[in-house]
Amino acid sequence: MTSSRTRTRAATVLLALLAFFLPTVPHASAAPSVQEVTGFGSNPGALRMFRYVPDGLPSGRPVVVALHGCTQNAAGYGTGSGWTTLADRWGFSVVLPQQTSGNNLNSCLNWFQSGDIERGRGEAASVAQMVDKQVADAGADASRVYVTGLSAGGGMTAVMMAAYPEKFAAGGVVAGLPYGCAQAAGSPYVCMYVGATQSAKQWGDRVRAARPGYTGPWPRLTVFQGSADYTVKPVNMTDLMKQWTDVRGADQVADASDTVGGFPHQVFRDASGGVAVETYSITGMGHGQPVDPGSGATQCGSAGAYILDVNVCAAYVLGHSWGLG
Repeated sequence: MTSSRTRTRAATVLLALLAFFLPTVPHASAAPSVQEVTGFGSNPGALRMFRYVPDGLPSGRPVVVALHGCTQNAAGYGTGSGWTTLADRWGFSVVLPQQTSGNNLNSCLNWFQSGDIERGRGEAASVAQMVDKQVADAGADASRVYVTGLSAGGGMTAVMMAAYPEKFAAGGVVAGLPYGCAQAAGSPYVCMYVGATQSAKQWGDRVRAARPGYTGPWPRLTVFQGSADYTVKPVNMTDLMKQWTDVRGADQVADASDTVGGFPHQVFRDASGGVAVETYSITGMGHGQPVDPGSGATQCGSAGAYILDVNVCAAYVLGHSWGLG
């Protein structure tokens, strides 16, 4: 009995000594995730705000606002499109507005409702308040805020660029629509399926009317559009190009044409030689966000509903062109 107690005490002392001298292994920290933010403003559009902030993000970094499409949600679009991955890779935060069923049963942002697309009103004002909240909370660089979105989110991207141009350095519309298209066409469905008959100046006038007295600079625009998209017809990319080249004081003749990933790419420059508009026509792609899943330097995103693997990741192309990475 005495021998057994002696061995037990010796083992206890040994374990205590080992615990003292061996280095402590820290618990693995949880990876950052998409988090909801409340109290970001008066929120006249009754949207929800989510955001993704990489761990240890320093102040002075950019912000990307990423707007989901119909039937999608904020977190799913943020990860599926590749924006959260790029945020970790390049160091910026992502604001992810989310529609509510009370506003739209299909979770579409209301890019076509006059009360939601005007400065100081509805959903547009709610998104603007989210931007202000994130810039303040993160100590972000207010001159490097960008907005992008898919489908209805693409339509709302054009809304934000028109109604709040001072907040955004550039925008990326994916399978989206020009500002004021539903009003010009007389119906959102005519806009989507047929397009609206407007000159470049008429399109531009709609944007200028959204921010009376604004003298610029206006955000630059990049558009991604599937050539086989039958939900938002490719004519909408042409109309977006007309609208934003006119706003930026450029003509509608491409200054450069090439291919990126095998897909036609055009660049339209303003009078100073700066890029006013870029377009990417994704040959054979239907309605959705282009992604290129994988771990390569230019890859991002994961395929899913309306997020389509076409070997080009729109988020990477946009982020790279904006100087994020």
